[in-house]
Amino acid sequence: MVKKSVITLFTLLLLFILAGCQAAAEKSGAMELKLAHNQTLDHPVHISLVEFGRLVEEKSNGDIKIRIYPNAQLGSEREVTELTQTGAVDLAKVSASALEAFESDYSIFSLPYVFEDYDMFEKVMNNENVTDKLYNQTEGMGFIGLTYYNAGERHLYTKNREVNDIPDMKGLKVRVQPSQTSVQMIEALGGIPTAMAYGEVYTAIQSGVIDAAENNETALVGNNHGEVAKYYMYTGHQIVPDMFIMNANRFNQLSEEHQEIIKEAAKESTVFHEDVWAKTVQEQTETAKNEMGVNFIDVDKSPFIEAVQPLHENYSNNENTAEIYQLIQEAKKDE
Repeated sequence: MVKKSVITLFTLLLLFILAGCQAAAEKSGAMELKLAHNQTLDHPVHISLVEFGRLVEEKSNGDIKIRIYPNAQLGSEREVTELTQTGAVDLAKVSASALEAFESDYSIFSLPYVFEDYDMFEKVMNNENVTDKLYNQTEGMGFIGLTYYNAGERHLYTKNREVNDIPDMKGLKVRVQPSQTSVQMIEALGGIPTAMAYGEVYTAIQSGVIDAAENNETALVGNNHGEVAKYYMYTGHQIVPDMFIMNANRFNQLSEEHQEIIKEAAKESTVFHEDVWAKTVQEQTETAKNEMGVNFIDVDKSPFIEAVQPLHENYSNNENTAEIYQLIQEAKKDE
């Protein structure tokens, strides 16, 4: 199991700031819950979290209000997870990959081709056997899961090189998230993994430090990667969702009625998010294709799937991930 995270000095300083915000909220008579995330105001996730706040306020007749801190105002995903652990932040949206450092079960989303496509992912993520384990596993660490948000399928994109098969990956320097499984995935495919901060990817591709990266379609327009990467291959190798988490003590202190309101609003915001996400991906794909000159290429996934099978064997045999891996396999078969 992954050890509980150590609280950073940055986190401690924020405790004082947020305590002042809470005192001001209490004077208004309504309960205020603080929600942190790292996306911009026009990102589908922020729009969906605003909808969550609206639903909570509506369902509680104004008894609960959600105060959102976007744009990483309260720190990185690791830092806001730590803030959620302490209760300085009540709610946070973080990538499932960021939660790997807190709970090994979340590393399952970095396993390539654990889901054949998004429909299968959605089926699994609506299976209570899977979500009960994921969402409640971290209660002892100070937070629980409420729901997930679609963050798209991750595909490979390159500066100037078309990739259709495993031999095309040889020597390709690919930026990956700071995840050991993601590093092993690129190695298994024949590429050279390079872990770096997301904000450095544009310059790294432009300068030739890396040849490629992997992400969903919105990276091409939202982060302008389509200006420097002209080939986008639909490899669909990972589906890593955003997770919506809440401080466990804060949730348990709520009345049963308010707990139900939070859970209902979270689930409804996930449904709302699907439409917002789909529209955004379609619009930005068209922009990347027509205005940025990005070539979108369908590829046969079979050789890629075959190449990463040793990673599946590792997950199915590892005592830290075997249970969640098996639950996902069973959920895929459920009618």
